Amino acid sequence: MSKVRVSAFSISLDGYGAGPDQNLQTPLGVGGEQLHEWFFPTRTFQGMYGDKPGTEGADNDLAAKAMDNLGAWIMGRNMFGPVRGEWPDEKWQGWWGDVPPYHCDVFVLTHHKRRTFEMDGGTTFHFITGGIEQALERARAAAKDRDIRIGGGVATIREYLKANLIDEMHLAVAPVVLGRGEHLLQGIDLKALGFEHTDHVATAKASHHVLARRR
Repeated sequence: MSKVRVSAFSISLDGYGAGPDQNLQTPLGVGGEQLHEWFFPTRTFQGMYGDKPGTEGADNDLAAKAMDNLGAWIMGRNMFGPVRGEWPDEKWQGWWGDVPPYHCDVFVLTHHKRRTFEMDGGTTFHFITGGIEQALERARAAAKDRDIRIGGGVATIREYLKANLIDEMHLAVAPVVLGRGEHLLQGIDLKALGFEHTDHVATAKASHHVLARRR
């Protein structure tokens, strides 16, 4: 059965999914890259962006699993890029180069209309102005029986959690304290939303936790 899931989403020990002061030079916020140090060396990441063989083991297994069986992604506009307000043009096509790692339909939440465009590798970006439920409806149609991944950023995941639309979350807790930034779960009662802790894997660089919502 198709699931709506958050996968391999990194947070700090104090709950932040991004650091403060995000901009073009620091897209993950100040200190935010530290959250992903478990992911960067893996064979999965290096296969997408790097030029090294990459590491194997539990971190890589979980990174690879996060990409399995995906039929669509949903992301916030901040995850797509640093442009704010009306689109000045259509030059910005994401952080990921000519071949984004998604290889399916990606639905970007925005308040400003923009035309759909396709990129190499099978990724098509759609821009949704009707809110999170419209994006999910479109994503379900595109994904069919495969899963839909809520990619981020923090504000987008929080919106879907508050609307009780996420079935499963894999959170990678990095051994880092950020102090400030975008907090993932502040004010959100996961227990009231029906989430239970279902799995846990500890590695040298992260503590991986899976939470699933009771159906």
